[in-house]
Amino acid sequence: MVEILKAGLYDSIQDLGRFGYQEFGVPISGAMDHYSAKLANAVLGNQEDAALLEFTLIAPRLKFHSDTAICITGMESQAQINEKPVDNNVYIIVRKNDILSFGSRKLGCRGYVAVYGGFLSEKVMESRSFYKSITEQQRLITGDFIKVSQVPIPIKRSNAILKTPQAHLESFGIEVFKGVDFEILNTDHQNKIFTTEFTISKDSNRMAYQLDERFENSLEPIITAPVSPGTVQLTPSGQLMVLMRDCQTTGGYPRILQLSEMAINRLSQKISGQTFRFDVLTA
Repeated sequence: MVEILKAGLYDSIQDLGRFGYQEFGVPISGAMDHYSAKLANAVLGNQEDAALLEFTLIAPRLKFHSDTAICITGMESQAQINEKPVDNNVYIIVRKNDILSFGSRKLGCRGYVAVYGGFLSEKVMESRSFYKSITEQQRLITGDFIKVSQVPIPIKRSNAILKTPQAHLESFGIEVFKGVDFEILNTDHQNKIFTTEFTISKDSNRMAYQLDERFENSLEPIITAPVSPGTVQLTPSGQLMVLMRDCQTTGGYPRILQLSEMAINRLSQKISGQTFRFDVLTA
């Protein structure tokens, strides 16, 4: 078991998502940054979709009630086991009663703690990812206990050290493809999309990142159509909205851009007030 001694700003259990149920209106959900989540599981030798703990901006304080191994990835904030510094992206053995804590955020927005064999929160529709109205919990709170796999950790520890490219946490360019409704924009707006420096709004979350800059928009709403994580919609107010992992499955706003999978990961590591530019990709 792992105990939440002190919850962070927003902690949840996530895997890679809940696929195959979108026709019923079920969001995909899952780790906001798949790259960092997969990296943590790879270091431990877990299945790449093993459930792990995701935290946002402020990390939790955790107590381990059994021996296991962990890996920390994503957001940089000095991690400590029993007040002794440990590194991100490495295989770390923890013992019963060890305490994991973190310092202040240095870089990035979302961090991950993977345990050997994965966390064993409830499984709903083939996924352990938390989502309000689907799973019993939406987020972890102080005092929670989370079950972990009881698979014995290997006697011989992994020496894997995988470094996260600095660009992953600091990228300015966010790669996108032109969306299915891109051509309904006038030429001026089409050009402006790729030359504007956009700012992430404070009203951003796991469902969508809203951008502060606005366009004049006289376009009619489209017929409700499928959307997915990474879809960029132009709202009637002229604001751009980048759909993220917890987004709805259909929408009625023009879908003008679509982020690449890596771009979703990198955008999820940005915080409100940070800026970026869209870089167009060709299929």
